Amino acid sequence: MVDYLVVGLGLAGTAFCDTLRRNNKTFVVFNDRSQTSSRVAGGLYNPVILKRFTLSWRADEQLPIATDFYTQLEDFLKVQFDEKLNVLRKFASIEEQNLWFEAADKEKLKPYLDTTLVNNENLGLKVPCGFGKVLETGKLDTKFLFNSYEKWLQQENLLYSETFDYDQVHINPSFIEYKNIKATNIVFTEGYGLMQNPYFSYLPMQGSKGEYIVIKAKDLNERNIIKSSIFLIPLGNNLYKVGATYNRGQKDNKTTEEAKSELMTKVDSLLDCAYEVVDHEAGMRPTVKDRRPLVGQHPEYSNLWVLNGFGSHGITIAPWAAKSLYEHIESNVPLLEEMNIARFT
Repeated sequence: MVDYLVVGLGLAGTAFCDTLRRNNKTFVVFNDRSQTSSRVAGGLYNPVILKRFTLSWRADEQLPIATDFYTQLEDFLKVQFDEKLNVLRKFASIEEQNLWFEAADKEKLKPYLDTTLVNNENLGLKVPCGFGKVLETGKLDTKFLFNSYEKWLQQENLLYSETFDYDQVHINPSFIEYKNIKATNIVFTEGYGLMQNPYFSYLPMQGSKGEYIVIKAKDLNERNIIKSSIFLIPLGNNLYKVGATYNRGQKDNKTTEEAKSELMTKVDSLLDCAYEVVDHEAGMRPTVKDRRPLVGQHPEYSNLWVLNGFGSHGITIAPWAAKSLYEHIESNVPLLEEMNIARFT
């Protein structure tokens, strides 16, 4: 008998599993890598919505927990996947500069918006009105993080690299059985895969397809993350990740020429140097109608739980939401009503 069976190993699953490890709980994980959103994501953490200069939902609570979580995980795995990088928000006009400085005066945004205008010194960028610098930002190498964590799980014989079969779940009042495994609780952290989950598919997940391209630009030499109508994220070796698109209509992980063309048009308006597209990726973000996570207990089966719906803010939300769910299950600490799935029953 294990304490937990976890299904899915993106940001939500990794955050929950490592919360279990840190609290000396026993667990196993099932993951078939069918959901690519966490792996193809840009990997940014940034507490500010840069379209409107407002704080992301509860980012001031989430960021310290996330920062500490990833630092501890790096130490445990003896790897480095967290890179502290500035985000420079391109100003389209003097009016936008003024809106930035107004926002930077607000109490909640003061820790995150620098009040010094950053002039563009990179000849490879078209930025006549300068930048605003966002603080407390950076980038996770999510692929390296997941590969490193999977390697540890495999060494400990905790990972089943196979598709989870819902028909094999047998629910008892005090535990669940799955094939030859007994667990006190099962936690589903499947991202957009939730849509195929018979226990939680009633939840209003919309899903939003996102596509990225990777470009090579030998003359750009930019070390900061640049935000204009797109994010331009330095990867090293003259490579930059560019994205992302938002498409609520398409529900698959296939790349499209339409999205590639849209991203290239936006790159053309930002760059003043030659580049070539060297890669193109797509994934389904687990977005929810009310833009809040899906966390909590199944309305009928008390040992079934869900941790999902982080949209495009998974890096900062996941450790915080995983901690909340763990404390709720183990110590009956109430879940925040805004993210508790009880709001849909």
